[in-house]
This record gives sequence, C-alpha cells and structure tokens, in this order.
Amino acid sequence: MIEGYESKTINENISRFEKLCVKNGIEHRVHKDFYDLALPEMENESEYADMLILGSEKFYESAGVSSQNIYLHSALHDMKCPVIIVPEKFDFPENVILAYDGTEQSVYAIKQFAYLFPELANKPTLLVYASKNPDEDFPGKIQIEELVARHFPNLTLLKLNVNPKKYFGTWLSENKSAILVSGSYGRSGFSQLLNKSFVGDIIAEHKLPVFIAHR
Repeated sequence: MIEGYESKTINENISRFEKLCVKNGIEHRVHKDFYDLALPEMENESEYADMLILGSEKFYESAGVSSQNIYLHSALHDMKCPVIIVPEKFDFPENVILAYDGTEQSVYAIKQFAYLFPELANKPTLLVYASKNPDEDFPGKIQIEELVARHFPNLTLLKLNVNPKKYFGTWLSENKSAILVSGSYGRSGFSQLLNKSFVGDIIAEHKLPVFIAHR
C-alpha cells in the first residue's frame, strides 16, 4: 500500500521485489506511478491481474488499526481477481483446506485455486463442510467430490459437526502449514465467517495464508 510510506521505503521495496523476481526467474513489471488513493488504483489493476497478494501486517499498518477491518473488507470485496492474504512469516503450505458450503461462490473459489496453483493442488487436501446438524450431509456431495477429486488427487472429505462461527477457528488452529481457500468475502455460507475480524484473527493467531475468490 502507498499511503503513509515515504518514497525511500517504496523504492526499497521495489528494489527488493525486483531482486527476488530475478533470483527466482519470475517475469515481472513494476508500475512506478504512485497515486494518492491506493485502493481505487489497486481495484483497477486487479481487473487485469490473475491474482493479488496482500501482506497482512503491512496492509494493516497502512490502513491504521482502528479502520483495518473496513479497509480489508473494501479491498477483498472490490477486487476483480482472486486475493491471497499472507502473514509476513508463515510456513509454506503443505496442506490445503477447501472451505465448502454448497454455494456457487465456494465452488468458484476452489476451481480458481486449482487453476492458479496446480502444484499446491497436489498437496494433501481437506474439503471441509461444517454444520451444527449432525444429520446433514455435504450439499451436492456426489457432484462436488467428482469435481474436486479431478483437481486435488490427495483429497479427503471432512464433515465438521460444529457451529462454524464458534469453532471453525479452533479446529483450524490444529492444522499446521496449511492454506485456507474460501469463497467471496462477506457473502453467504462459509464466507460469512470471513466478516469483521475473522480473516485478521486467522492470520494473526494461526499464521495461515487465506485465498479468497469471487465473481
């Protein structure tokens, strides 16, 4: 984010980014037109991007503590490409957790993740559905398993008989070195977990990257 940063800090970050790209053989391009309003410009750029990566702590620093949730909500809701929010320090994902709630949005996020990260899709993967009703099964179980198993060969389906709003974070804390994949920010089903401070809490407490995608 640009707000609040001196040009020296920005140039240092650009230089570090370029060196890392060259070191890892990544084609890159840096836009050096600095704007006063970073969010609108970031939204415009996202229309032409495959993915946006946000470093959580630095993102929050630029937003200000009091407004971080509003700022985060705006960034995630308005972006026109998938977003990954990452802590500054985290373990590289060795497991993938697909948060599924039967909605079109959660299926879309799963497909986008598989398209963008085919290497990670080969990691051990949990397709998780949480419900307080122990008699309730996966919605569209046959169809979702057929779809997801084609992209995630090391797939396991898991039904959590818990209230997701109360206990999903606790369950998630037991899964180390994972990345969480979820549907759109602030919409129905599982994604309702991602309102207010949920994403921030997961990143701060569990040090997990979170992948979010919506149409």
